[in-house]
Amino acid sequence: MEMDTGATAWMLMSASLVLLMTPGLAFFYGGMVRSKSVLNMMMMSFISIAVVVVVYVFWGWSMSYGSDVGGLFGNPFDQFGLSGAIWDENGEFLIDGYGVPAIVGVAFQVTFAIITVALISGAIADRVKFGTWVAFTALWATVSYFPLAHMVWGGGALSGSESGIAAMLFGTTDGAATVAPIDFAGGTVVHINAGIAGLVLALIIGKRKGFGKEPMRPHNLPFVMLGAALLWFGWFGFNAGSAFTADGTAGLAWVNTTAATAAAIIGWLITEKIRDGHATSLGAASGIVAGLVAITPAAGALRPVTAIILGVVAGVLCALAVGLKYKFGFDDSLDVVGVHLVGGLVGTIGIGFLAAEGGLFFGDGVQLLVVQVVIALLALVFSGLVTAVIGFILKATLGWRVSEEAEVGGIDLAVHGETAYETLGGARVVTEVK
Repeated sequence: MEMDTGATAWMLMSASLVLLMTPGLAFFYGGMVRSKSVLNMMMMSFISIAVVVVVYVFWGWSMSYGSDVGGLFGNPFDQFGLSGAIWDENGEFLIDGYGVPAIVGVAFQVTFAIITVALISGAIADRVKFGTWVAFTALWATVSYFPLAHMVWGGGALSGSESGIAAMLFGTTDGAATVAPIDFAGGTVVHINAGIAGLVLALIIGKRKGFGKEPMRPHNLPFVMLGAALLWFGWFGFNAGSAFTADGTAGLAWVNTTAATAAAIIGWLITEKIRDGHATSLGAASGIVAGLVAITPAAGALRPVTAIILGVVAGVLCALAVGLKYKFGFDDSLDVVGVHLVGGLVGTIGIGFLAAEGGLFFGDGVQLLVVQVVIALLALVFSGLVTAVIGFILKATLGWRVSEEAEVGGIDLAVHGETAYETLGGARVVTEVK
């Protein structure tokens, strides 16, 4: 197939937009923590880029899209170091079915792996060793993200393949599942995966000093709003780019993404106003992310009106869910569970109700809903178990927690030898440390 330069340009731009999301997340998370740990929080996002890109080139792509191993992951040696993923035997660039060079697909997919790992960091802010986080990013990407990407998008057990779970439930037609699961851009692979990982780590690592007893308010709400804006902008590459070419499906995903996000802001702020008496900027920013998360798996499957419905539901439920950590006593610092796990479940399961083709509310029966629920739960269990194993291994070896002195005094200064805001006293302390 000949290269389509228009589709190739679109996918390169989409990959760049998704890459922008991780620095955007750094601002979003950085603004939400206290001033003494903002640099550490932002560094956790930036180091995710560094580590994940390297391991993705070596074995991540192959584990995600290489030859199938038991429906669970791709063979890491099949295209190790991207061998066989760039050129054919004649030295020509490999071209996919959309007319896009395969190497551009690698560029696009690695950005998804990066942002997924970075999302988890918000659940464990203010209290973990930077070196342990670095080790976790490589391990978790390898044994959780890459396998789940293969299972859902690479023809594995959670895909629409004839050997997948969906085919076992409702049979096959023409060599594929009759009722195929839908995850357009990452409801299971990205958000449920990261959300349950954040919950598991928060439980393993434990609460911040003073959690529930002293205020831990965002130190810079303009940073939070800036981060939300960058995430929203980058998310058009995330969702519309998942059409893999510049076509009507990409346009539908763009409109659905915007509609659901706008509706989620309204749903969150109404909930906040009724519950707390104020509609806040933090609520608006959080509503943006909740809407983006929920529409991610559904962006190509809904109509704009049903996208609005999904967005409102996500805004309300996520606004309510962020308070669960106080009720159940787990310290999910920046609401990864309330926004990404709950939002990912709302979006993934909501497809079963609202999909234009196969949705229960459109008279197409319950089969797609059953498939979506099963796939969501299996992804949740898989990621939760894998994360628990990694989390406990790292706790027993490297250790997760910084010292109490570092946590109370400021993780930025203790770990990185820097402070974000240089007062005279802060500057003098930095000099002494150096």
